[in-house]
Amino acid sequence: MSGKPFSISLSRRKALGLIAVTAGGGAVLPAAAIAAQSSSYAGLTLFQSGAGVCAITPEVTEGPFYFDPKLERADVTEGKKGVALTVRLQVVDATCRPLAGARVDIWHCDAQGAYSGYPGQGDGRDVDTSGQTFLRGWQKTDASGVVSFATIYPGWYHGRTTHIHFKVFPDENSVMTGQLFFPDSVSDQIFTAVAPYNDRPGKRDTSNAGDGIARQAGPLSRAALHEVEDAYQALMIVAVKPG
Repeated sequence: MSGKPFSISLSRRKALGLIAVTAGGGAVLPAAAIAAQSSSYAGLTLFQSGAGVCAITPEVTEGPFYFDPKLERADVTEGKKGVALTVRLQVVDATCRPLAGARVDIWHCDAQGAYSGYPGQGDGRDVDTSGQTFLRGWQKTDASGVVSFATIYPGWYHGRTTHIHFKVFPDENSVMTGQLFFPDSVSDQIFTAVAPYNDRPGKRDTSNAGDGIARQAGPLSRAALHEVEDAYQALMIVAVKPG
């Protein structure tokens, strides 16, 4: 399977074991500790509704590479090689009420830092992906406000930290645009130790702290990330204001 090209050894599993970070920006934890989380922004309670107030997820720029491929699908990989990643988002309102039937789009670069659908991609800006639709798609949330996408861990490109773009359309009158971010320690390990990420020359030049958009988005846009066999699962609550 294209999304699972590697097997994590015991030593690598230990190195990659520090992979869970609460979406509220909490401490990094081993995957087994997720069951002990009680924060409303932790993986355990991500898909549980409850009374209270959910902080509205900060909006940030959509960036230059968005388009609607008109593809409603759960698997957006299109054969792209990389570490398998499941992205699960729960869309809620300010009272933490799940929003069913909201459209959610995601899009991100591949392991080599290229987006589909545009010329001028790649480190040399000489790769043309016009007409391609890899790593893009949309779905509508279920009764619990949840969507789940099968994809790969995104790569990097100059000037930006590792991220996934998303748009949420709570209804016909409103849209929220955001980005989802990952722990630098996990990204650095993958990019240096796993093909095809480590097949490219050079190293990424921007961390979360050095990325102005990531700083603007803040801790509410950091995924809760944990390992499931030879893959990862990224979980995040997206709290929006319906129109």
